[in-house]
Amino acid sequence: MSTTPFIYPIPDKIRIEKLCRWADVHFDFFAFTNGNGHKYPEEPFRTRFFAGNNQLAEAEIRREPAEFKKVGIISYDFKNRLEKLKSENPAFFELPELCFFKPELSLEFCHDGIYSESELSLEFWKEIDNTEIPLSPDTTCDVSSRLSRESYLKTVKTIQHHIVEGNTYESNFCQAYSGTFDTWDPIGAYFKLNSLSPMPFSTLFKAKSQWLVSASPERFLKRSGSKIIAQPIKGTIRRGKSETEDIINKKILASSEKEQAENLMITDLMRNDLSKVSVTGSVEVKELFGIYPLPRVFQMISTITSRLKEGVNFSDIIQASFPMGSMTGAPKIRTMELIEELESFKRGWFSGTFGIIEEDGDFDFSVIIRSIIADLQVKKLYFGVGSAITYDADAAQEYDECNLKAQAILEVLSGK
Repeated sequence: MSTTPFIYPIPDKIRIEKLCRWADVHFDFFAFTNGNGHKYPEEPFRTRFFAGNNQLAEAEIRREPAEFKKVGIISYDFKNRLEKLKSENPAFFELPELCFFKPELSLEFCHDGIYSESELSLEFWKEIDNTEIPLSPDTTCDVSSRLSRESYLKTVKTIQHHIVEGNTYESNFCQAYSGTFDTWDPIGAYFKLNSLSPMPFSTLFKAKSQWLVSASPERFLKRSGSKIIAQPIKGTIRRGKSETEDIINKKILASSEKEQAENLMITDLMRNDLSKVSVTGSVEVKELFGIYPLPRVFQMISTITSRLKEGVNFSDIIQASFPMGSMTGAPKIRTMELIEELESFKRGWFSGTFGIIEEDGDFDFSVIIRSIIADLQVKKLYFGVGSAITYDADAAQEYDECNLKAQAILEVLSGK
């Protein structure tokens, strides 16, 4: 953070949850991010908390220099503002394409305490400590897949036909689960999901009645000065039930020609995207096919960096690179057209991006996957899962991979 004049004792998990529940009462918007101590290339999300009541207009989001922090989401469907594309599939509920707020309260949780940009009174901490946590928060919701296994397998064959025809090389095809509820506790759901699946880009985000409960493993983009970093994930395998099985599965993923081909296509796509806003010759693949352990899976992650051209701003970078290639496929625009034809739902915030823009223009954004999106006013929620379909993809294995990615969220929603 830019200024850190006030330091407070490190809170326990209960106090952090109480902070979120207190903010839910007092603010229209808040966000909590947690890197969960992961040893992630270029570092995971910092553990931070923001709250405010001031939603930003698009002109304020785009304004640079920022002069203040901006916290929020860019919906996948923002793509239609960047290219001649459309999103005409039915939405579970309407979501804003841009949803950012200006924090009034900004905290960062470090090893030696909580850093605050403003002084917090003793009464503030007493109010937090007096906030109640429900004994049995209602995190359950009956959800169902919007796509049958038979339809999924059939659609994979259709994508592979498009690959033969040369319309796409790789397509990230997604399916959705959705449900309705009378009451649902997004804060309780977040802390349960984070205990089941603590991820490097874990996020809880409130925007009035709409919520993001995210256990994302993936970074979209991070800017640090003139340096920009992209980290696409392509390649997934289940964690083993023992250390020996873990070693075997890790080797299987690392040596898979299919997974490497998927990863390489998206790495090349991201190299091309970054080249549009980068100094010529500065785009580098720092790591190709890195294998990293997460709570339930191993992921294949590549890291691409470059040096930005002078004068390039946030809007320029989004124009060049959004949506992230790992959630579209390649070539990007034609593949997004096919996704619109073949998927059965409007993605909305799913496969968009969440992040924080600092006062100096630096930022860090995750990919919104492994995430529940809910609206407490319309009493609906949904989440999406997908995988990369290539010519040699096995449709049944891809379906099983989607189920693996959905597992932790289904456990939260089922209450098991």
